[in-house]
Amino acid sequence: MSILTTTNVGQNYGALTVFTGVNVSVARGAKIGLVGPNGAGKTTLLLILAGLEQPSPGQVHTAAGTRIGYLRQEAMQAFAEQTNTVLEEMLTVFAGVQEQEARMRELEHLMGDGDADFDAVSAEYGALVEHFERIGGYDYETRIQQTLGGLGFYEHEYDTPLNQLSGGQKTRALLARLLLEQPDLLILDEPTNHLDVGAIEWLEGALLRYSGAVILVSHDRYFLDRVVNTVWELAGGVLESFRGNYSAYLLQREERHEYALKLYEQEMERMWKEYQYIKANIDRDATNPQAVGRLRRLSRDVVAINEIGFMGYMNARKWIETGVGGVRFFTIYEMERELKAIQPPVRRAPKLVLRIKPPQRSGEYVVKGRSLSVGYAPDKPLFFAGEFRLGRGDCTALIGDNGTGKTTFLKTIRGELPPLSGTYDLGVNVQIGYFSQAHDGLNLSNSVLDELTTHKRMGHAEARNLLAQYLFRGDDVFKRVGDLSGGERGKLALLILALQGANFLILDEPTNHLDIPAQEVLQSVLEQFSGTILIVSHDRYLIDRLATRIWHIEDSELRLFDGTYQEYMADRQRESDAARAERAAEKARERAAKAERPRVKTPQELADVEARIHSAETALNELARLIDRAASPEDVQRLGTQYAEHQAQLEALMQRWEQIAAGSLP
Repeated sequence: MSILTTTNVGQNYGALTVFTGVNVSVARGAKIGLVGPNGAGKTTLLLILAGLEQPSPGQVHTAAGTRIGYLRQEAMQAFAEQTNTVLEEMLTVFAGVQEQEARMRELEHLMGDGDADFDAVSAEYGALVEHFERIGGYDYETRIQQTLGGLGFYEHEYDTPLNQLSGGQKTRALLARLLLEQPDLLILDEPTNHLDVGAIEWLEGALLRYSGAVILVSHDRYFLDRVVNTVWELAGGVLESFRGNYSAYLLQREERHEYALKLYEQEMERMWKEYQYIKANIDRDATNPQAVGRLRRLSRDVVAINEIGFMGYMNARKWIETGVGGVRFFTIYEMERELKAIQPPVRRAPKLVLRIKPPQRSGEYVVKGRSLSVGYAPDKPLFFAGEFRLGRGDCTALIGDNGTGKTTFLKTIRGELPPLSGTYDLGVNVQIGYFSQAHDGLNLSNSVLDELTTHKRMGHAEARNLLAQYLFRGDDVFKRVGDLSGGERGKLALLILALQGANFLILDEPTNHLDIPAQEVLQSVLEQFSGTILIVSHDRYLIDRLATRIWHIEDSELRLFDGTYQEYMADRQRESDAARAERAAEKARERAAKAERPRVKTPQELADVEARIHSAETALNELARLIDRAASPEDVQRLGTQYAEHQAQLEALMQRWEQIAAGSLP
């Protein structure tokens, strides 16, 4: 059953049509990713679906009682008038639960009062306990801690007033509250902004377990691959729907494009042949009834294509299905002009034309080091690297939390910053090409054209031709570098990098500010690069496609893993599962020790909780057995998610057991 549907929704701003004819439905539990180039209208569509903006034409229908939660891309204005702390704001979600909890405590006191009607009070208390458990009353505080912690809030930040948070912190706090509220439809605009990789991975798991429907916009292709089961593509003012995750969408999109272009070529060939027949016969006899009739039919076809688009025309089996009304028939001379104006159904956005070719091969190794300490102050090193080696042709991804020293390491091996201790060496014939995430090698005062000719001696005509391949066209070449957007600066920096002729690329967040089409082009170029790559990136999709090695900075140490990102994640999942199993065993030992102590006499409730604890432990043991026998990384991740859910349930039950055993019923 659909909780939201749209009928011919569009949005116009004056003469500008952003999109039109959007007809979609959202089923309960659907996970939908909305993709498309920057400026296509994705945020506008989200606002319309959330009910915060009205469409120009069309309607949005929402099922009765549907609760919608919306996360803006930037939430600077969120909580502007509120003085709640972070924790207090999260607790407002559970105001009803807290009221019921207070009533349960009142009933507990009444049950101990000899003057009360014990049977009536006990009956009400039993019903409340059952309902309280069903709505998650025993674990809502745990849920708050898990959600805030998962999204990167530390406990000492829980007491921070909301109006003192940064913009990024406000966005994360708003996302946390939405996840705790559990609306029927969650609409998220770039939810991974302001999150590190660990928080993004936690959010993936939370959305996979989310029982409601989700519509999200994200430039994180790996995130889309993991979370969504439907992709909406908004491009050229038209929305198309694809089944499956992001990778499945890419395959289907290519198949659809090829099919549409094939139909276009066939139909245009038919219509031009028809035109030639009509023209030849009308030239001989302007009243030829067969030629005139065929001209009218061809006119009707052309008008339908102009009205509903080429694919709409091809998909209409009967004229009535086109929805086109009366038609003015073209003359033979008008028909030629109209046929020439029909555009292919696939209007691909202009793409970067990016090529990076190393001028010569490097030696067998590109960089190696031993006992390297990285940082700015000898008494405060960021991390230590024991022994590492990067060979010719390797692609290594350097990952780690923000602030662990990734960019500092890149500066060190480039010779910009000396190591605090230890040694490193570059190989023979190594030529470094460096892409800085801050683009600090660019002169902000130069025009785009002057900046390019400063880095590479060439004439203006050649420079403008190169810039056009990177989508700097017309007057764009005269813009000041300082006035460019982050994405435009990134493209200019990539062009300069391509002209350096390096065989060792050191890339620091190269996909920052690039939309998905530009990310796809960059990925294709790097996949074909024959040199060596060391890349720092939060773009896990890019890392997954490129990296043959993973270097992870963790606990102030550089840890090396030979293998792909998928293999690395599967290995970490196994380590995490083992750690969870050990924590569960420790909890069980603590429970056994407490079981030997005298307990208050609440036998029925204790028996119920203990039975549920036994069931949860049995389920955990079975999941641990299945994880050990899992045949693929995907199975390990799926079973690991289930293990984490059961572990959280077990911990809540253990807390409940301890409260009862201590005689302090909640």
